[in-house]
Formats: sequence, structure tokens, C-alpha cells
Amino acid sequence: MESKRKKTVISFLGYVLAIIWLFPFYLMISNSLKTKKEIFNNTLGLPKDLTFDNYPQAFADLDFTKTLLNSLIITVISVILIVALSSLAAYALQRVKSKFSNVVFMMFVAAMLIPFQAVMIPLVTIFGKIDQLNMAGLIFMYVGFGSSMSIFLYHGAMKAIPRALDEAAIIDGASRFEIFRYVIFPMLKPTTVTVALLNTMWIWNDYLLPSLVINKEGTQTIPLKMFFFFGEYTKQWHLALAGLVIAIIPVIIFYFIMQKQIIAGVADGAVK
Repeated sequence: MESKRKKTVISFLGYVLAIIWLFPFYLMISNSLKTKKEIFNNTLGLPKDLTFDNYPQAFADLDFTKTLLNSLIITVISVILIVALSSLAAYALQRVKSKFSNVVFMMFVAAMLIPFQAVMIPLVTIFGKIDQLNMAGLIFMYVGFGSSMSIFLYHGAMKAIPRALDEAAIIDGASRFEIFRYVIFPMLKPTTVTVALLNTMWIWNDYLLPSLVINKEGTQTIPLKMFFFFGEYTKQWHLALAGLVIAIIPVIIFYFIMQKQIIAGVADGAVK
């Protein structure tokens, strides 16, 4: 009887948390199907007269094809570089044990604690004035900011991989890079998926860093372009919400494609 009560309470709390978590999505989707006037008159309710006119208008105002391409280029290149460089750095730091490697690793860990606001002004001063470094400079910064956490995750995952595998590969004549490429890295697939997902979500949704670095028309990312709907004297919530719905679709698609790997990574981490 007591176990049933516990299950009932846990289920109830789960439903409450699910409703709280899904409520912003409900507001976003339902209000994107309303006119601007109806949003202010009936924000929480369902739309009385469904209108899909907001979506083509938001698509055109965002120049979504070009903006989506910019976000994809920045996100994909940044994530690939973060995964490649962080995994290599973590392999070197974990396998080559010395005082120097320990100090370097602790520096990466300490860098995770530095707030972005602490380096925001130097970034604006140095990179914000260089027009040629719009997207390239942004990718460079994302790789720098994303590497600390990624190295920390890869470093922890490599502790579970025995050094005997490296030694066996060396006996077979493999170089250090070949050992990493063909032996170690494939075993880090769950961690790689985790690193890729976390950095993709962060880079895709980031507004602050692109707003400081990108100053050239036609190179804006989706979050940066969304500011188009919020002027000094008017706020086009109906178009902004429709744009948000369009903007999250690529992330949802990415999640469903990687769903099996994400679940496998969580399960693998739980077993270890």
C-alpha cells in the first residue's frame, strides 16, 4: 500500500514537472498561430482563429535560408573542431602523466569557472573591430570557450580505457595518432555524442557572443537575426514566436537523429 502511494506521488510530481517544462512551448506554438492583437488579448488561451500567415512572413523577414546556412556553418565547423581538438588534447593529457600535464589539465578545468563577462570587453575591443573575422573569429572563440568542458569530459572517459590497448597497438607498430584514431576514439563514441550535443545546443542558441563579434550584414546567425522583430517602438511577437518555432526545428531534427546515441551514452555512463 505504501509503495503504491509513493508511485502515485512520484507520478504526480512527474506530470507536474512535465507540464511546467512544456508550458513555454505551448505558449510559443499557440501564440505563433494568433494575430498580434489576439496575443495581447488572449495570451494563455488557444487561438480562436488559426492563422498560418505568421510563418511565411517570419521566414521572409529572417531571410531564413541564408541565416540558417550561417548558423549551420558556424555550428558544424565549431563542433567538429571542438571534438577533434579536445579529444586529442585529452588523450595527450591523460596518457602522458607528468607535473606539466597535470598543471595544464587543471588550467582547463579552472577555465570552466571563468564567467564570459570577465573576458567580454577584451573580445569586443580586439575582435569586434576586425570586419574580416566575423564568422571565422566567432568559430575561433567558440572552439576556445567550448574546449575546457569538452577536454574535462574526454579526460574522464579515457580513464576507463586501459593503457594495455595502447601498449598492444604500439607492439603492432601503430603510431600514437593511429592508436588514437583507430583504437581510442571509436571507444569514446558516447562521450563524443554528449560533447557534440552540448556544444551544438549552446552554439546554435547563443546570442551574446555573435552580437559582440558579427558586425557585417548577411553573416548573422538565427538568434541574432531574431532581434529584427524587436524594435525601439514596436515588438512583433506574432512574427517572433513563429520565427522561434522555425528556428528550433533543426535542433529537434538533430536530437531525433542522435537519439539512440544519446540514450546509449547516458546508459554507458550510468554503468561506469
